[in-house]
Amino acid sequence: MSEEQTRQSEGSSQADAVTVSDIQELIRRKEEIEAQIKANYDVLESQKGIGMSEPLVDCEGYPRADVDLYQVRTARHNIVCLQNDHKAIMKQVEEALHQLHARDKEKQARDMAEAHEEAMSRSLGQSEGLRPPQAFAKVNSISPGSPASVAGLQVDDEIVEFGSVNTQNFQSLHNIGSVVQHSEGKPLNVTVIRRGEKHQLRLVPTRWAGKGLLGGNSTKKNVRCRGKPTRRNRRRWRNRNG
Repeated sequence: MSEEQTRQSEGSSQADAVTVSDIQELIRRKEEIEAQIKANYDVLESQKGIGMSEPLVDCEGYPRADVDLYQVRTARHNIVCLQNDHKAIMKQVEEALHQLHARDKEKQARDMAEAHEEAMSRSLGQSEGLRPPQAFAKVNSISPGSPASVAGLQVDDEIVEFGSVNTQNFQSLHNIGSVVQHSEGKPLNVTVIRRGEKHQLRLVPTRWAGKGLLGGNSTKKNVRCRGKPTRRNRRRWRNRNG
């Protein structure tokens, strides 16, 4: 990269980094120039009110003797130079304000976009939270008087939680059978979806007049599970749990 390109790049970076303090400094310099211009106009005013264009010679062409020609010429020269400086500083102030406003506008748009994205994400999360959890098994028969019947399980209930088994760790109906075998006489929390509504049940695997510890029959639903998939899509509790 050439030196000129480097200077342009640095200048661009500095312009992009303009701050309120930079603008305040430019305004301070502008006011300082304006004060100097006024001081030089005061010099002209002190010389019999002579301005920037009045002649410095009399009607006969001789230098005027009623004014200090050196002071007048110096003041006029200073005013011209200072007016050029004032024009340049005003341009810098205008450009700096434009850059600052543009950057603030971009930041405001970016903040609004981020706020909108966050609101959409929060809304989506709330919507996800309102959805019923995915069931991994469905009850297709309940024996009267069985522990499953006493707990309130009904045919067509969709099971989303059975003790420690849920959609996230469910692999096969053997998981439920294992929980039942290790929980005889102990209450299990069972969550089901019944006609679109979630119900919490308390089931105690117990020996009864029928087979097994539950007295119900269930089939596996087709769900995506994080555990190792089973080879058979349909299992029954009847053999182990009644």
